[in-house]
Amino acid sequence: MTAKELTLAICKALSEKKGKEIVYIDVEAKTSLCSFFVLASGTSSTQVKSLAENVEEKMEKDFDLAPTRIEGVHDGRWAVLDYGDVMVHVFSEDAREFYRLERLWEENGNLTKYE
Repeated sequence: MTAKELTLAICKALSEKKGKEIVYIDVEAKTSLCSFFVLASGTSSTQVKSLAENVEEKMEKDFDLAPTRIEGVHDGRWAVLDYGDVMVHVFSEDAREFYRLERLWEENGNLTKYE
């Protein structure tokens, strides 16, 4: 599975649980950290947790992939799932506005809205 295919599968899992403002950013040429960032918002801490857990469950079930690291899921404000080539960030709406990761990377990468 390529990093782009994984990115799109993650976006689909987020969309299935009604994630808001799902975007992915190609950062491969700008950082050695990963190839793609996936960002999505949830409307409540419960939804943020649900979105992150759904991604984890779907990637495990469908592709036998587990994240190498998970942070913040229990807080429900910002969850990070590290899939090596793809970093998934699920935010509460307030946290997403505060951190503004799109603005940090949109000039340095290719931002695409998932529809």
